[in-house]
Amino acid sequence: MATPMTAPNGAVHPGPTPGFPGSGPAPGFPSAAGPGQGPEPDPAPAPPRKQWSGFGLLGPRRQRHEVPPEQLESLALPIGDDGIVIGADGQGQPAVLGLHRPAPFNILLVGGLWTAQVIGLRAVATGARVTVETGRQQMWTSLAQAANNNQQCITLHDVGRVPPQGASVSSPVLVVRDAGMRPPRGRVTAGPWQSVLTLLPYLSPVAPRLMENAGLVGVQRVSPDEATQIGRIMGLPAVDVAALSTLADGVTLWCTRHARMYVATQPTDAESGLLGTPRRMD
Repeated sequence: MATPMTAPNGAVHPGPTPGFPGSGPAPGFPSAAGPGQGPEPDPAPAPPRKQWSGFGLLGPRRQRHEVPPEQLESLALPIGDDGIVIGADGQGQPAVLGLHRPAPFNILLVGGLWTAQVIGLRAVATGARVTVETGRQQMWTSLAQAANNNQQCITLHDVGRVPPQGASVSSPVLVVRDAGMRPPRGRVTAGPWQSVLTLLPYLSPVAPRLMENAGLVGVQRVSPDEATQIGRIMGLPAVDVAALSTLADGVTLWCTRHARMYVATQPTDAESGLLGTPRRMD
């Protein structure tokens, strides 16, 4: 094969190759004939852009874009964990809750309806469907109407009446159980790509069982006695137990038996217009 020729703009194109059909100068480029080899014919009109056999369409001619190796790091994107941003941690960094998982995931939130609704609204923003099992549908109706823009993003069901959701990797589901202080065992449980968030306004006799089965527990402001009980179940240090009775509205201690993080949830303008300001009581 002949040595490639370099076009005037620096792009490399194949030169004549014996036995290759149509060998010769590449279409749209000058011939290799030099001066003194006869008069040059009148320039022919530029041929229309067409398929160049084996090499695709001829595109626009531009200089190459190159980045020195020492500048490659500047092209990195700050990509964090997969999930929804539920607020900021103590250092002001985004706190991400990974809801959509290929394995069952149970969450318990001992706190206010406002935080549960913000989580549900932000789950919808990630493309998830939210199913709410509640005995107070009037508290969820305006949220569902605002989220359901010609789609059933948030559906409301009476307690014990949640149908199978058909969750999948392309259609994850968050089930929010807002069923009072003693929620019954749900018909729809956590499964692959279907997480369940159970909301308890305060600690109740069923709370220890729910904490034992939860992969993540969120606690907002509670009484000192409740804080002591939660600290015993979750193995919290004394400083965190003391802090639970003094948390500000919108602040949640998210914890497991091995890790914990305080998160402050601040609403967006749209969330404030729909849900109001952060509050512990409803």
